[in-house]
Amino acid sequence: MEVKKKAAPKKTAEKTKPQPSEKAAYDYQLIQRALKKGDQSAYAELMDRYKDSIYYMLLKMINNRDDADDLTIEAFGKAFKKLKQYTPDYAFSTWLFKIATNNCIDFIRKKKKMLVAYDRTITVNDGSEIVIEVKSEKPTPEEVFIRQQKEQIMREVVDQLKPRYRELVELRYYKEYSYEEISDMMNLPLGTVKAQLFRAREFLYQIIAKKPDEI
Repeated sequence: MEVKKKAAPKKTAEKTKPQPSEKAAYDYQLIQRALKKGDQSAYAELMDRYKDSIYYMLLKMINNRDDADDLTIEAFGKAFKKLKQYTPDYAFSTWLFKIATNNCIDFIRKKKKMLVAYDRTITVNDGSEIVIEVKSEKPTPEEVFIRQQKEQIMREVVDQLKPRYRELVELRYYKEYSYEEISDMMNLPLGTVKAQLFRAREFLYQIIAKKPDEI
């Protein structure tokens, strides 16, 4: 009697880890240069690559150009301080956008601009999606602590500005004076106030890019 041999089980194809895109690989090279060599130009290049994308995403969330500018600065400050925590398991852009989004949510809660639940999905530039969910509730102790950390980070950065720019930033963003009130207080034309605040924000970007370890 002929004995039929059992067919050998088919080998299942081993799952291969997806290779990072060229853009993601280059981002990781910049991160390694920044962390291992303290390369300031690497920090600056990371900021240049994503500054506009972060800004426009935040602008969609809060619909205020000045606030979006400030939150963009804060996002990079937090990201650079946490850069050692980044792993290449996912794109740097996704990680960065998540930090920016969480920081913006904290800002929204602080300002109490949202009186109802806020829920939307934003697609970032690498194709992934971030779900944003904000509930209209009082901040928890953990949220208060996070806000205090954020304020401390920005205070350390602002303190490195020249006195003229530091005063403008403090009046506008800490004391929340309007441009018109600052103009009257400092006896400066309204256009000058706006121009100098714009310049102050540019200096903040430079400080963050050049001295991330001090942020």
